[in-house]
Amino acid sequence: MPNQDPDLSARASRVAADRTPDALDARRAAAATRLLRVVDALRTHCAWTRRLTHGALVEYLVEESYELVEAIEDGEPADEVRGELADVLLQVVLHSAIAEEDGAFDFADVADFLSEKMIRRNKHVFAADGSLLGEYPESIEEIIASWDQAKRAERPRQRDPFASLPRHLPALTLADKTLGRAERWDAPAAVVPRVDHGESAGGPPGSVTPATEAELGGELLRIVDLARRNGWDAERALRGAVARFTEDVTRALG
Repeated sequence: MPNQDPDLSARASRVAADRTPDALDARRAAAATRLLRVVDALRTHCAWTRRLTHGALVEYLVEESYELVEAIEDGEPADEVRGELADVLLQVVLHSAIAEEDGAFDFADVADFLSEKMIRRNKHVFAADGSLLGEYPESIEEIIASWDQAKRAERPRQRDPFASLPRHLPALTLADKTLGRAERWDAPAAVVPRVDHGESAGGPPGSVTPATEAELGGELLRIVDLARRNGWDAERALRGAVARFTEDVTRALG
């Protein structure tokens, strides 16, 4: 058996050392600190970055988020996904820097808020003090029920299941999440649109062609419900159909 390459052995040892909890914590802290200092320097010395506001950044946040979605759905290499994630993270850091300058909050406050929220809402994983429970449920239904219960406990007087849904979500995504909220809050079945059992997924969702925009909206909502019950993403499905359509048209035009 040939002797092991000493350089390779040393490299493997370094990699193993880098994966220890203490080393990982140190690497994460160093990376976050470096990024925050870079953005602080840009806010101080770059006139363009210094003029950015929360409002001015909105268009970039939307654009960068969609670019990340595209990279994931197109199966781009890990380096591409990492780059798009970095662009989204930049938006978080910039918003935090602007808020810090205004004396409102900083990046550490954002990170702490998120940690506390994750601990509070994931009672199936964490105790109230943030320690691990030791035993964890495998049932997705049980996990979702635990999350919903914890979320409702934060606002016990809230009776509107849709209050926290962003109104600017893409329409199909908004429809999907709205239906999901209605289902999880046990909305009366009579008010939840359903595709008849006799209708196939490949055929029209309704027996009557919509005559008005309102009727068309109702049919679209029923299609989204059909997608949900089959485990499909209506927004992604439509994007895929549009992509195939554009490819077909482009090919036909030569």
